[in-house]
Amino acid sequence: MTAVQDESAVIREVRRLHRDGVDASCSGRHREAMRLLERGARLADTIDPAEPVTRGDWLVARIRLASTRSALLAEGAGPAVGLAGLADVRRLIDDVADPLLQAELRGSVDHNRGLLLLNAGLIEDGVAALDSALEHEERRLAAGEPAPSLVEPIVKTLWSRGTAHTRLGSVGPARQDLTRAVALATGHGLWARAADASHALGRLELRTGDVPAALRRYASSERSYREQGQDVPPLLGLHRAQALMAAGLADEAGHQLDLVLPAMRSEHSVTRDLADVELYRAVAAYMTGDLDLARAMAASARQRMRRWGCETCVANATLLGLRVDTVVALRSGAPSRPLSHRVLAFADRLPVPRLAEQAALARMLAVRLALRRGDVDAADRVLDRVPRPGRLTPIDHRMLRRLCRAELAVARGERAVALAEIRAGLTDLGRVRDRMGGLELLSGTALHGRELAELAVHLVLADGNARRLFSWLERTRAQTYRYEPLTRAGHPELAERIAEVRSLAQSIHQAQHDGHPTVALRARRAERLREANRLGWHTGGWGAPRPVAGLDEVAARLGERALVSFASSEDSLVAVVVVGPDVRLARLGSAGRAAESARVLNADLNALAPDHLPATLAEVMAMSARKQADRLDDQLVRPLAELIGDRDLVVVPTGALYAVPWGVLPSLCGRPTVVAPSATAWLAADRVEHRTAGRTVLVRGPGLPAAVGEIDKLGAHHGVAALMSDERAAVAEVLSALDGAEIAHLAAHGVHEPENALFSRLELGDGPLYAHELAGLAQPPRHVVLAACELALNRIRTGDEPLGFASALLACGARTVVAPLSRVGDQACAATMDDYHRSLAAGAEPAVALADAIAVDPLRRPFVCLGRGD
Repeated sequence: MTAVQDESAVIREVRRLHRDGVDASCSGRHREAMRLLERGARLADTIDPAEPVTRGDWLVARIRLASTRSALLAEGAGPAVGLAGLADVRRLIDDVADPLLQAELRGSVDHNRGLLLLNAGLIEDGVAALDSALEHEERRLAAGEPAPSLVEPIVKTLWSRGTAHTRLGSVGPARQDLTRAVALATGHGLWARAADASHALGRLELRTGDVPAALRRYASSERSYREQGQDVPPLLGLHRAQALMAAGLADEAGHQLDLVLPAMRSEHSVTRDLADVELYRAVAAYMTGDLDLARAMAASARQRMRRWGCETCVANATLLGLRVDTVVALRSGAPSRPLSHRVLAFADRLPVPRLAEQAALARMLAVRLALRRGDVDAADRVLDRVPRPGRLTPIDHRMLRRLCRAELAVARGERAVALAEIRAGLTDLGRVRDRMGGLELLSGTALHGRELAELAVHLVLADGNARRLFSWLERTRAQTYRYEPLTRAGHPELAERIAEVRSLAQSIHQAQHDGHPTVALRARRAERLREANRLGWHTGGWGAPRPVAGLDEVAARLGERALVSFASSEDSLVAVVVVGPDVRLARLGSAGRAAESARVLNADLNALAPDHLPATLAEVMAMSARKQADRLDDQLVRPLAELIGDRDLVVVPTGALYAVPWGVLPSLCGRPTVVAPSATAWLAADRVEHRTAGRTVLVRGPGLPAAVGEIDKLGAHHGVAALMSDERAAVAEVLSALDGAEIAHLAAHGVHEPENALFSRLELGDGPLYAHELAGLAQPPRHVVLAACELALNRIRTGDEPLGFASALLACGARTVVAPLSRVGDQACAATMDDYHRSLAAGAEPAVALADAIAVDPLRRPFVCLGRGD
């Protein structure tokens, strides 16, 4: 073999190492990629560049490898090192003779240079480099056939430039670049690149505040990656988490990031991407109040970002650390001046306009610290330097500015001004909520207005004005239930995922029966359920928001009933009582004490539930439960006796009081009591269509004790009732029967899903029936009874947003839901339901029928009536 042949073989090996290095880098295996590229560089150095036969091939191979290597070097050594390497590469390109090849190489190098500049926070410079790259790539394409190999660099550059425009807030240019990238990639079969560009469009949608559209883009991109057999980029998980945080779903965002972090750490020990993930994990922890985790993650991110050299990234991480310190200082009640000086010095160091938003946020922290110290003039001066928010300013930034202005007004004694600021902030938050998709997004948005709402309640409660407090409570709590029910548009992909989950559940049961392993099936089912949950965040559209309930309308609709709306401020528990035109405020002591009594009562009722407890143990548990019920009665109901008399009640709980089984309290035994998330929700339930001729559907799921499953006995109470059990109780048949039903009695094992209420489920003959599927009916059952489960349980979000199977049914159009709050014995459940249906059949309203049924044995019948109750 000649020397030239040897050198040609070496060049081919250099090219192979370069390709393998690029593939490893694209798959996130950066260490492996660097090893491959270093080997290629050493091998290229063994060739004599003076050899005229191989000079051209050697130079091109070396340029391509060195360009990629410089970009990857920046991952660990920082952008300055990478940019210096690319400058050397650009000089080598001058020696390439072929002008079209030269254009191709310049486009590639300028693209890498643009990416490094973007990652260093030099966005405008990065855009200029990408402009140059695109010019070279377009020239190369114009001179040849539009093959995918020539189109792909253009798609990548459009994608990168569109991302840069997104970061600059240039919505029009960003959308133009990314839309063109998707079209080019799709037209030339570059499906993975189309997924990348669609993913980037999701980030643009999020930047403009359209969270559901962003989540839809991310789901579509993830599906495309999987269809192409590619790994899903870890950053898609980061961007999904950012969208969830924008909707206030910080717990869910933290879970997403916890899935991403291990994969990132395995290969990205010092990279910018890992620092980004750590920073947003810190943000999620901050939003949920886990300040220790927030501080640790922010510190780690800041250290990595300093090594990278991105001033913007370091500023963001530093700012989050200052936010944590500020919260700790505000809670202590005596923030120090050094912290204020540190925050202001940080703001003054930041370059504007590039980091103007970060500077403004830091100054707002300083405003709150100054106000807490009583330095009103200093707070006023600093707040004057905070500009009005722009169209793309994040909602949490806008809410913090409103909070600062409101707190400043309070410090000046201008309560009316403070309440006006709070009202304006909540109106702004309402506009954001109006754009949300799934029930979880609607409810989570309340997190951004939490402090504004708390301040409003605190201010109004201090005045002791019951009417004003009622109005503010309705304005700040349970806003999810103001919206018209879920539209009935079909969602084929979500339906397909749910069908897969149901099929896999059957396969697991069969495998267990046959003695086969189920690990793989369970993993697949968990993955499909996660996908369905994600789709549930953005599928479905909600109608227009209804107006907040007015006191006069509520009083008129109550008739002879009384409404008791509970609220808390710090540890003070109060109740607003509405009886006709009379509105009174009652102070009820410690909110924490009531919450503890509710918790212990539920634990006692759970322990008391089994049918065949030893008599001695049953008596001990009953005594403990009566003691807690008496305590709650003494604190919550008896102080209101003169106000409510013996009237039927509508109760609007707060926080832990959602767990109170009201019929168990002695003063309410036998009294019809309805629980509603808000007076507005109670009024909304009254608008549900009344179907006097509607049918009764009684469903029994598998695996129930005989007593609970005796639906044929319940059917005897109704003139016409559809009985569905065993193989007839399959999901599709049950849904068909429930559509348009007047009464739906569902006796089945249930699972409360805290991550997404619409995916709480009942087990039927062929798998789970999800709340989402009931919500999607054209006419959800008007009156739903959930037996043999605990699906009245709720996850209480910020803003008293209760979410669970029962509350999801109410939000989606059911008028009344009856369900147990804690465990119920099989015999007690069967007896309760028999008494309840007998009363219904005799013409009693649900709340009346349930009160009578509970009164027979309150401690063993802890059911509640939710919604309207009539």
